[in-house]
Amino acid sequence: MLIGLLTAIAASICYGTGSVLQAVGSRRAARMSPAAAGVTQHGGPNLTSTAKAAMTWEFIVGTILDFVGFGLGALAARLLPLFLSQTVISANLVITAVLSVKMLGIRLTRKERTSIGVVCAALVLLATAAGHEGGHYAPASTHWWLLGVTVLIIVGGTVAVRFLGGRAAILAGLLSGLAFGALGVGVRILNGVEPFSFPSLLSDPALYAIVLAGVGGMYLHTVALQIGSVNGATAALVVGETVLPGAIGVLWLGDASRPGMAWLAVLGFVLAVTGAVAVAWYGNHEGAETPSEPESDKSSLAGV
Repeated sequence: MLIGLLTAIAASICYGTGSVLQAVGSRRAARMSPAAAGVTQHGGPNLTSTAKAAMTWEFIVGTILDFVGFGLGALAARLLPLFLSQTVISANLVITAVLSVKMLGIRLTRKERTSIGVVCAALVLLATAAGHEGGHYAPASTHWWLLGVTVLIIVGGTVAVRFLGGRAAILAGLLSGLAFGALGVGVRILNGVEPFSFPSLLSDPALYAIVLAGVGGMYLHTVALQIGSVNGATAALVVGETVLPGAIGVLWLGDASRPGMAWLAVLGFVLAVTGAVAVAWYGNHEGAETPSEPESDKSSLAGV
C-alpha cells in the first residue's frame, strides 16, 4: 500500500508540473502568432496551432514529465484500488494551482483556495479508508468495450472542440480526463503482464485503448489548456479520470475499502469530485488569469 501511495503521489507531481509547463508553452506559442491564426472558424485551436504549442521547450519538458507520470500512474493502478490511485494522481490539481500562481501569474480566489483544500482533505479520507485492490481479470468483451468507448471519447472530443471553439475548454478537459481514466482501467485489466506474455499483450484490445487514450487524452488536454483556464481545465480532467475508473474498480474489479469504512471512502470520493468541480467552475469564472506579460502581449492571446 505504501509503495503504491508514494508512486501515485510522484505521478501526481509529474502531471501537475507538466500541465503548467504545457500551458506556458501553449501561451508562448500563441504570442508568437497573430491572434486570428491557427484557429477554426468557430474560434477553437486547429491542429496547426496545437502542433506549434507542442514544439516549445516548455511543452516538450511538460510532455516528458507526463510520460514519467504515466509510467508511475500505471504502476499505482496495479498496486492500489482504482478509486484511490486515480484520486491521488488527480491531486495534481493542487500542484497545478500552486505553480500556476508563479509561472502564469494566476490569482487564486478564496473560493478556489477553499475548493483545493477540500480536495486535499478528501484525499486524506480516501487514503485512510482504502483497503485492498481487486483483481486484474475482466472478460474479453470488457476489453473490447473499453477500446470502443475510448474511440468515441477521442473522436467525439475532437469534433466537439472543432465546432464549439473557445466554449469547449471544460468539455475538452473533462473528455481528456475520461480518456486518462480509460487508460487507468486498461492498465489494470491488461493481459500478458502477470505473468508476462508478449503475444497476449499484443492481442489485447486494452493495449490499443491505452495507446489511443494516452495520445488522444494528451491532445484534448492540450486544447483545453490553449482555450481555457489551466486550473479549470485540470479540475475538469480530475473529475473525468476519477469518477469512471473509481466506479469500475468498485463495481466490476473488486476494489474495496477497509472493513466498516466504506462510508468514509464514499465521503472522500464525493468531496474530491465536488472540490474539483468547484475549482473548475470558479477557475473559469472568477479565478482571473493575469499573466505578467505586457498589454501588447496580452492582446495576442485574445483568440486562445
